[in-house]
Order: sequence, then C-alpha cells, then structure tokens
Amino acid sequence: MSARARIVGWMLAVVGLALSVSIFATWTILLARLDDRMSLELSNEAEKLRRYAASARDPATGHMVTDVEELLTGYLAINAPDRWETFFSIIDGKADRITAIPPPVRLDTDDALVARLARATRPDDGEVESARGTVHYAVIPVTVRSDPRPGHFVVAILYDRHRDEIADAMRVLGISALAALALAGAAGWFVAGRVLAPVRLVSQTAEQISDSTDLTRRLDVPGDDDVAALAATFNHMLDRLEHAFVVQRHFMDDAGHELRTPITVIRGHLELMGDDPRDRAETLALVTDELDRMNRIVEDLLTLAKAEQPGFLDLHDVEVADLTVSVVAKARALGNRRWRVDEVAEARVPADRQRLTQALMQLVANAVRHTTDDDLIAVGSAVRDNRIELWVRDSGPGVALAERERIFGRFVRGAGRTVMYEGAGLGLAIVRSIAEAHGGSVRVTDAPGGGACFVMNIPMWDLWRASDEPRPRALTAEMGPVRVACGHGGGAGEPDLDRRG
Repeated sequence: MSARARIVGWMLAVVGLALSVSIFATWTILLARLDDRMSLELSNEAEKLRRYAASARDPATGHMVTDVEELLTGYLAINAPDRWETFFSIIDGKADRITAIPPPVRLDTDDALVARLARATRPDDGEVESARGTVHYAVIPVTVRSDPRPGHFVVAILYDRHRDEIADAMRVLGISALAALALAGAAGWFVAGRVLAPVRLVSQTAEQISDSTDLTRRLDVPGDDDVAALAATFNHMLDRLEHAFVVQRHFMDDAGHELRTPITVIRGHLELMGDDPRDRAETLALVTDELDRMNRIVEDLLTLAKAEQPGFLDLHDVEVADLTVSVVAKARALGNRRWRVDEVAEARVPADRQRLTQALMQLVANAVRHTTDDDLIAVGSAVRDNRIELWVRDSGPGVALAERERIFGRFVRGAGRTVMYEGAGLGLAIVRSIAEAHGGSVRVTDAPGGGACFVMNIPMWDLWRASDEPRPRALTAEMGPVRVACGHGGGAGEPDLDRRG
C-alpha cells in the first residue's frame, strides 16, 4: 500500500473507532435515561393519584368521594395518558375502566395479569411482555374507608416503543456518521495527496538523479512545516553530493592531468635504460626525482581533497603572535633572504595552527621562488575589524593584475620565477583551501615599495566576547617597530632579522 493509502486508512480507522465509541456511548446513555424516565413517570403518576384522592369530591353532593370505583373512574376521566402510555383500574379483582384514549397495548384483557396485580397490597412495579413488546407497569393499591372493595390503579408504559424511537435516532446518527466518515476519507485522501506531494517529488527527483548524473535539481516546497524541512534537508544533501562529485571530478582530472606526465617519463626512461652502470645510475636518479615529485603532487592533491571534507581542521586557540614569529623562524632555512617581521597581533583565534602554518609556509616558499638573494621577505599579522590578517610580502617582481585571481587555481603556475622549479601549481590552491576552511579568504596585492603581498583574512568568530579579556589589539613585535603592513603604507628603514637566526 502507498503511504497515502496507509495514512487515509489509519485516519479512517481512528475516526471510525471514535464515532463507534461515541454512538455506543450515546446509545447506552439514552437507554439509561429512558429507564430513569420510566421510573420517574411511574412515580409521578402515583403522586398525582395521591393528590387527587386527598381532594376528590362527588360533583353532585360536593362531599368527599366514598366509593373506590367512583374515585378511580373520576381520576381516569381527568388524567390523560402520555404517548405510548395507558391507565386502567381494577375493582374487586377485576378490570374495571380504561382511559378514553385508545391504548397502545391492552393489559386489562389479560386476566392472569389482572389477577396478579389485584393481589398487590403495596405499590409495586415491574415489566411484562405483550403483543407490542415489553411494557413497564406500576400498580398502586387504592382503598376508601367507607368502601370495603379493594381497588388498584395501573399505569402501563410501552417501553419498546420508546426504545424504538431511540434506536431510530441512533440509526440516523449512524448513517450520518458513515456519510461523515466517507466525506472525511475523501477529504483525507485529497489532503494526504497535497501533503505527500513534496515527498513524491523527493522520490521522483532521487529516482531521476539515480538514473543520471544531474545533481542540479532542487525541490521548491514553501512553508515551514515538517515536509518543507524534509525538502530543505534533501536540497542540502544534494548540495553536498553535488559539491562532493565536483570535488571528486576535479581531483580525478587534476590527478590524471598531472600524474600522467611523470608516469610517461618514468616508463620511457625505464624502457630505454641499458646495461651501462652510468646510464642506469642516471636513469635511477631521474626516476627517483620523478617519483618524489609524484609523491608531492599526491600529498598536495590529498590535502586539497581533505579540505572539502568535515574534520579537515583541528580547532584550538592559537596565539597569533607566536604563530607569526615561529613561521619566520622556520622560513629562514628556505633561502638567503632579508627576513623580517612586519607586525604581530596579540590575539587568540580559534583555528588549526598546523594548517595556518602550512599555508604561511606555502606563501613563504612561493616568495622564495620569486626572489633572489638579499631580497626582502616579511611576515606579519594584525587585528582589523575583528578579523585576523596574516600576510607574506616580498620585494620580488610582484603579480600582474590579470594573474591575481588565476594563480590560486589548481595546476596554475605563475610567471616570473627566478629559480628553476618544477612545481605542480598546487601551493596557492592549498593556501586558499585552508583560508576558506577557516571561513576566510586570501588575496594578493602590491607590497609597499614593490613586490607581492599575499594576505590571508581569518574571522575571529567573536571569541573575545565570550571571555573577560580585553579586545585584542595589534602590538609592536619585539624584533622591531611596527611600520609596514600590506596596503597600509610603510617604507624603508625597517630593521631586518639576522639571516643566520
């Protein structure tokens, strides 16, 4: 069964059960009230007879009635029975008079019943079966002091007729309930179809996606109910799947594009390798170099792939000043340059220290490749607009305006290198991935005095607001005065770090 049919089926079952319980409860309550009404009616007739007997007088003489037959006949003359009700009198053990209104049932003709009722010495009630069904009755003994004959007044109510009226009402109620249940089923089928339409759309979209590679389809479900939330979750899942497929495709394209060349080189040299020891040594050195380059490419590609996945960052509080100085200390071994710390920020930021160090070292290595001995390479950090800026600047040839966005792509090699270097063109792509994983960005600008300045912009996530510490501020580094920051002026005369450390 479809979900729509199950929903409507369960709804009808619940509504049907509720209506059945309601009808049964109404039937039970009405029958109980009928029994109470029967008892009250019998008691009421007995009370009316008592009041009449206390004040009954002979119309001819005006004296109190002294004859039991006359008393009961007079009461029957003035007291008309209700619907499905009849009265009759018993005098001296025999049925005497009956109401003028035609009775619904004749009990006075049942001699055995009349004889049994005539033996009653105190008010009594009960029920008896007749040709018209069950009859509730009450017999009231009546005596007059001056008349020795015993008299009885009998009230009979046809119970089954009243019960049939309730049954007819219940029958109408049951038919109405069935009609309402049918209408509810039709309305429920329509509403369930409208509610489940987005779910069917999810199923159809998932089926279409499974039959193709198109992950651009999205669901448009307005509102803020559970179904709209399901559609939003499905769209979010499609976003992640599409992003994962794009990353996978890029990874495969990048790996295939970059690894094909060294593999071809290695295969060609191995096929041409002779038995000469010198030739074998040269070939082995070349193959080893190519394998090392392949290893670096694979590691860089894995880093880029991991950057797109959750868990890429291991966040801790990072002291920005210590990070800046430690990067410069590590970078001195990369080349004979004039190393400098421009500025340090005394601030803490939730970040992955190793990834930030990796990104800055990539920028430093890039600066080394584009500079020569005695050129300037400076590293700095600052807090601006509640964001951390980390930069690496050099005095090299700089980056052309048209190249400033393109060089952050994968397998893109910039122009102007001053040393022989066959990189894969993944370094700046890794820097951008690390910056974006931290919720930031990276850009390249002109450095003060010429050259390139690569700036990473990392949000602080308002960490300082959650503590009692004062807001972070940029301080002067112990190694020299604060004078230079990319895009914020600066000039000559800054102290250099000792090249030897």
